[in-house]
Amino acid sequence: MSSEVWDPFGTLRNVLWIGGGQWAGKSTVARLLAIRYGLTAYHYDYHDARGHHDRRIARRVRQGEPIADPDPDTAWVNTSPQRMAEEVLAGFPVRFEWALDDLRGLVSGRPVIAEGWGLRPELVAPIVDSPRRMIVMVPSEEFRRRQLRELPRAAAVQHRVSDPGRAQRNRFDRDRLVFEEAAGSARRLGIRVLRVDGSHDADGMADIVADHFSHYLP
Repeated sequence: MSSEVWDPFGTLRNVLWIGGGQWAGKSTVARLLAIRYGLTAYHYDYHDARGHHDRRIARRVRQGEPIADPDPDTAWVNTSPQRMAEEVLAGFPVRFEWALDDLRGLVSGRPVIAEGWGLRPELVAPIVDSPRRMIVMVPSEEFRRRQLRELPRAAAVQHRVSDPGRAQRNRFDRDRLVFEEAAGSARRLGIRVLRVDGSHDADGMADIVADHFSHYLP
C-alpha cells in the first residue's frame, strides 16, 4: 500500500476487493464469504446510493453545479449508452474516495471484503500490496439477460420515464461498457477477471473467489 494513503486504523491494508459488472453476483459472493469466514462486508452500492447522497449534493454546491439530478428522461432515455458510461466512469474516482473514508472507519479482527462496481481496478491497484487482493467479476451476455428475466430489480427502471423500454436498453448497454472497461483495466494491471456465466451457483462462485483470496482468509 502506498505510504501516502491515510489508514489510521490499518483497515485498508486488510481489505479484499471485488469489482466488476452490475448483476454479476458480487454482493451475494461477499455475503457468503462474510458468513463463512466471519469477515466484515462492505457493500459499495448501498453506501453510494444512501450514505453518500449528502456528499454528492455538497460537492455540487461547492462546484456551482445544479443540486437536483437531471430529469429522468434526460438521464435514461435521451442520452446514449456511451455518454452514460463516460459520465459514470468520470465520477468513480471521487466516489471511490468516499468509499475509502467509509472503510477507514471500520475496525475488524478479520479482513474486510468490499464489493461494488465503483471499486475500479485502476483505483484499487495503487493502494494494495498485491493484485491478489482483488478480483473482478464480469457477467457473460447470456447471464446478464437471464438476470433481467429472473430478477425484477435488475430489469426495473427506478424512475418514471416516457419510454421505459428504451431506458432499460440504455442502462443495459451502459453497464456492459462500464464492466468491459473494468475488465480491460484489470487485465492491464494483472488483476484476475472472473467470468460469470451461470455454470456455477452462488456457493460455487463463492468457492472460486475464496480460493483466489485463500492467502488472506482466516
